[in-house]
Amino acid sequence: MEIKTVTMEIPESANIIIGQTHFIKTAEDLYEVMVNAVPGIKFGIAFCEASGPCLVRAEGNDSTLKEIAIRNANNIAAGHTFVILIKEAFPVNVLNSIKACPEVCSIYCATANPVQVLVAETVQGRGIMGIIDGYSPKGVETEKDILNRRQLLRKIGYKL
Repeated sequence: MEIKTVTMEIPESANIIIGQTHFIKTAEDLYEVMVNAVPGIKFGIAFCEASGPCLVRAEGNDSTLKEIAIRNANNIAAGHTFVILIKEAFPVNVLNSIKACPEVCSIYCATANPVQVLVAETVQGRGIMGIIDGYSPKGVETEKDILNRRQLLRKIGYKL
């Protein structure tokens, strides 16, 4: 077995969601989840099929995000993995709906941070072992950091 690190491409002001699923209709069902979750959301979805023709299936309403999602999925190349790139919304707006999609098994990450995917490769194929999301902590927040966090949440509309 070989372990590889695959760096995800995340466009400026976009978020990425990576998960595992189990059925060919995932791309279409996740498309419906996304368009029903947030009016005006822009997204691209790519899904790595794990049997039959083993194709990367793709949907989306933004051609650039869709193309990048496809590249990311191809680079991960792990069966039954999906990659969603979103703009004009945050993962918190869609995660519960994605988790409720009958095919979705798990979510590995949902972030705007730099992401590295740890992929194990065997003679059979590839699988995601884990995710490196952003950077390691540099300390514990101070009173000023707490104030800044609270102000940010109000600025982006998540708190009164």
